[in-house]
Amino acid sequence: MQTPPYPPALAGLAVLSLLLALTGCDPASTPTTGPDEANPTNARTVVAVADRPWSERMALSIMERAPESYMNDFQDDLKWTYTIGLVLNSMVEVGEYYDNPEYLEYAQAYGDTMINAQGEIHGYEIEKFNIDMIAPGPLLFSLYEHTGEEKYRLAIETLARQLKWQPQTTDGGYWHKLRYPWQMWLDGLFMGEPFQAEYATTFDRPALLDHVAEQFVLAEQHMRDPETGLLYHGWDESRVQRWANEETGTSPHFWGRAVGWYCMGLVDVLDYFPKDHPRRAELVAILNRTLEAVVAVRDPESKVWWQILNLPDREGNYLESTASCMFVYAMIKGANDGYLDEKYRKLARESYDGILDTFIRVDEDGEVNLTSGCSVAGLGGDPYRDGSFEYYVNEPVRDNDAKGIGPFMRASLEFEKQASTSKL
Repeated sequence: MQTPPYPPALAGLAVLSLLLALTGCDPASTPTTGPDEANPTNARTVVAVADRPWSERMALSIMERAPESYMNDFQDDLKWTYTIGLVLNSMVEVGEYYDNPEYLEYAQAYGDTMINAQGEIHGYEIEKFNIDMIAPGPLLFSLYEHTGEEKYRLAIETLARQLKWQPQTTDGGYWHKLRYPWQMWLDGLFMGEPFQAEYATTFDRPALLDHVAEQFVLAEQHMRDPETGLLYHGWDESRVQRWANEETGTSPHFWGRAVGWYCMGLVDVLDYFPKDHPRRAELVAILNRTLEAVVAVRDPESKVWWQILNLPDREGNYLESTASCMFVYAMIKGANDGYLDEKYRKLARESYDGILDTFIRVDEDGEVNLTSGCSVAGLGGDPYRDGSFEYYVNEPVRDNDAKGIGPFMRASLEFEKQASTSKL
């Protein structure tokens, strides 16, 4: 495990020194503070102003709840994780659109804390071949683009090296992790492929786009239910896992967020496929038929989605926010970018309003909260997760889950910019 370049408290001292230099103050005349006494780098009181757009209101609320960017996803220690990458890169996108450098600076603090000058990522272990660890990669591209710092390019190459050697099923699908052999999970399509598509485009490796497309095709081939059109959470090629169907290898249920990851991954990778790419139309078709199935199981009253998508009347099931935000993001971005029919713009708007009505809580001080998010779900492992209905609906539910607030910001931003970016 590499040591981070400096602890957050020392980062605060560096920022203080820079501010003093810029204002002409004499640092020597300022009392020094030991690391244990220093204030957090980004400590602040943020007022989520009600007249700002929803994307910014959520971004400001996030900064209030987590004064240091590494504290996102309820962390109290440094951790390289897909959840923080999703939240922070979403904030970068908001900052870029509204020309507010504060959000980039907040995100960069995580990069500067987690990645040292040699490009080594704190806590990252390539030998585990955990595809979740690739997911912060798009944040690295954003930081590299804005700063030009070589350490970010080196970290990008480290993640690309993992994908080069990522274990695969016999037909070429990425294993989710080394400790989950012969298994593809829908989650993995978002975790690995947007990064790989951006890498292919940025560093002129067009052959990698074929590999990206193949991952989505294989996932649909193995996990799509022909009756409903929905996709199961996971597939075990070996049929060894207790959760795997003996004939198909699929897990038992359609978990909302798993399908949400898949849909978000599709609309994100399509950004990097040229219009004349031979497999682009294939991905667009997959996106359309997947979202058609998703819309078919939308709750007719609230316009949002259930934890287990197709079992709304089963006791214990509940309306779940993270998947709902992911589906709305995929629909409105797909409509804005011309991948989906115009009808999806109306459907997305209905469901976005449903999210605001069902899941958004605004506190008296203006802080914006996203409620009713499933905190975690997976398959196998220890203790063993059997993929049953009872398993999924009994995982903890919490407010402001990172896997929901990131997609909420991205969906909000797509609505906020749709008039100027629509390609239809």
